[in-house]
This record gives sequence, C-alpha cells and structure tokens, in this order.
Amino acid sequence: MRTLIHLSDLHFGRVDQALLRPLRDLIHSIAPDLVVVSGDLTQRAKVEQFEEARAFLDTLPGPQIVVPGNHDISLYNVFRRFVKPLDRFKRYITDDLDPVYMDEEIAVLGVNTARSLTIKDGRLNKEQVAGIRAQLEGIDPAVTRIVVTHHPFDLPTTFEEKNLVDRASMAMAVFAECGVDVLLAGHMHVSHAASTASRYQIDAYAALVVQAGTATSTRGRGEVNSFNLLRVEHERVEIDRYGWDVLTNTFRVIVTEKFLRSGSIWAPASEGMLAAGI
Repeated sequence: MRTLIHLSDLHFGRVDQALLRPLRDLIHSIAPDLVVVSGDLTQRAKVEQFEEARAFLDTLPGPQIVVPGNHDISLYNVFRRFVKPLDRFKRYITDDLDPVYMDEEIAVLGVNTARSLTIKDGRLNKEQVAGIRAQLEGIDPAVTRIVVTHHPFDLPTTFEEKNLVDRASMAMAVFAECGVDVLLAGHMHVSHAASTASRYQIDAYAALVVQAGTATSTRGRGEVNSFNLLRVEHERVEIDRYGWDVLTNTFRVIVTEKFLRSGSIWAPASEGMLAAGI
C-alpha cells in the first residue's frame, strides 16, 4: 500500500497563516510516501508569493509531485503572461512541468494544464497525452497509474462542463488504453471523489477521479479548507478528506470514501463488498 497526501490551490498571497503549521505537522505525522500538489500555488504569480510557496514546500516531506495552475501564470503583466508564462514557477518551484514518480506500486505522472491564452481554463494537447502513453508503456500491470493535473476531468453535476479541462474526452480515450486508474486535480476549490463512468461512456473502463479543495486559501467558496489522504492499493483506494475545524484549530477527518476496482472499472465500494472483504 502507498499513502499519498493530495494538496491543491494553496494560493500564497491569500492564505490563512494559522493553517500552515497544523497542516505541516499533520502531514509529517502521517508520513506519506508521496506529497502531490495539484496547482495554484500562488494567487497572482508574484515573486514573493512563489518564495512563500517554495518555503512551505520545503517544510513538507518528499518526494513531491507539483504541477502549476492557472494562477501560477501572471494575469496582468502581458509580456510575462505570453512570453514567460511559467518562468517564475520553474525558477522557484520546479523546472519540470511534467514530473514523474514511480516505484514498484505506483506510477504518478504530473501534467501541466495551465495556458497563457485563457484566464482560468486549462487544456491538454495531443503531445502531452502521447507522453503519458509512452511513460506508462511497459509498466507492470500491478502498478497503479495516477495522473495529476490542475484542471479536472470530472466534477459534481452542479458544475458546468466548461469547468473541465479542455480535450478531456480525447485524453480519457487514451487513458482507457493505457489503464490510468486515478485522476487527481483541484482548481474549483471543491472536494469530490467518484467514478468517471457517468460522464465518460467508455467500454469496460472507468477511472477514479479525486478532487481536492483548497488547503490553505481564504477563498473557500463555501467549503472549509481541506486536503486528501489516499491509501492506494492495486484494487482498492481509500480516501480520507481532512477538513479544518475552527473549534479545535486542527485538520480532522470529515469523511472517508472507498473505491474498488473490477477489471478496469473503478466504482464506490458497497457495504456488502466491504463486509465480504473484497
């Protein structure tokens, strides 16, 4: 089993400073195998915000997979937005926009979906999807395959489809071919975990999509600050959602969700399946 911490939408420049130390201490106590950050490390891609984000990441355990979000591209500086859109992210966070972590149990691929030409939307291109296919070719079928993006592939039905990453259907068809199991994302500041079967009608395939809320931003959009802890096994993923408790000034587990794989289809675990030990 592997344990992953999934953070998103830190938004340094608009963070609640009171959350940083409890979050850091809790992550260290969990001692995850991998820390994943799915974008929007800053509020406005300013140098001082990247410096704060870098300093915070340095307090967390490694290894880490970090991808940029749309807020990590300058909004108002037109030259920087279109000529050097992720220059500061690469300077302060990582120059690898498609980071990879692999061991004998998991393969985690980060993919950059942030684009200069849109204010908040994201996109995947064919070259990126082909790169994912190439990275996963030849990997042991027992390895759980995880893709990390900022922009989501799926959301609750209360959200519009325009909020999904552009060219999602194209990417999902390739993911089905190379057996991608789990999709981690952020962007909307909403927590969510579900099978992709309802949105994407792909024969004998459904991935598990896991959304993280904002871990530290003051822009909660009606949801408490939160992050995910994933316990990943080949045929089972258990997700603890930690939410900020203002009464105790701590993050605590507010919901646990379990998903099981049957063939290439991930679905919520029923009580009967759990009781049977499946």
